[in-house]
Amino acid sequence: MVMVSSSGARAMISSDILCWNRSTPIFNFVDIFVLIMLDSSREVEKRIHFGCVMAELSKKRSFQRALEQLRCDVMAGRFDSGQKLSETSLASAIGVSRTPLREAIAQLVEEGLLERMPSGGTRVRRMTRADVADTIELRGTLEGLALRRAAEAGVDAGRLRGCSDILDRIDVLLQASENTFDFNGYARANEAFHTALLALCPSSVLAEEVTRVSLMPLAGPSSFLGGQAEQPELRRSLQVAQAQHRAMVEAVAARESARAEALAREHARLARSNLEFFLGEGVGQADRIPGFALLSTAAE
Repeated sequence: MVMVSSSGARAMISSDILCWNRSTPIFNFVDIFVLIMLDSSREVEKRIHFGCVMAELSKKRSFQRALEQLRCDVMAGRFDSGQKLSETSLASAIGVSRTPLREAIAQLVEEGLLERMPSGGTRVRRMTRADVADTIELRGTLEGLALRRAAEAGVDAGRLRGCSDILDRIDVLLQASENTFDFNGYARANEAFHTALLALCPSSVLAEEVTRVSLMPLAGPSSFLGGQAEQPELRRSLQVAQAQHRAMVEAVAARESARAEALAREHARLARSNLEFFLGEGVGQADRIPGFALLSTAAE
């Protein structure tokens, strides 16, 4: 028996059907049956492929829903610090199966919001003032190293211009009065600037580590912005931060690697100052800061 591909069979069948004369019947029923079977097989393959694609999309949607909801609940302090999480209860409450929930839990363990228990299971991570201070310091160290590498390697003018354009937008936002200040707009622009600044680093390893540390509770460059909206004295610190933003871009452009590194580390220390403020006299506004409830619970 001779085996042929589906495309080859189609060509042979088409030739048999179309190339005929008066002594050859126009309908070769065996060939027609084979053609129908080939078409059916291709349709089945398409349906199977479509089903697989839809199943994968559904799986990703379930994972994202579980991740976003669980992260939100933990950051909002809906669980006590050190509380063990029940996968069954969480899956039911979020409306997903346990598989995407476990994937979401693994992601939040990586982000530092949850931690594995020696006896099995997962609990909300216990946080202390020292923990947060250390992660802020670590972020500053890594960001400084990333900017040092960027300055040493050199960055093209177009990418530096992109950073400066964002800073121009921040300048406009900071010129607004206290009553008209667009705090959400500032937060978005600040996040965009730090993302663009990190993109200048030629090392993907360093960039990934900065991103990982920035996801840890209260460690990111925008972590304390929620509480600053109602604090005039902290609002003024945004001007200081903006001056540091400009200086970092200028240092990279001038290829002053040591200065760029020092500026990045100094800039991260603003977050350390904000931490101390909200642990002290600003504690009444701390509930506006995502993740701060974990620290407050652990400190009591």
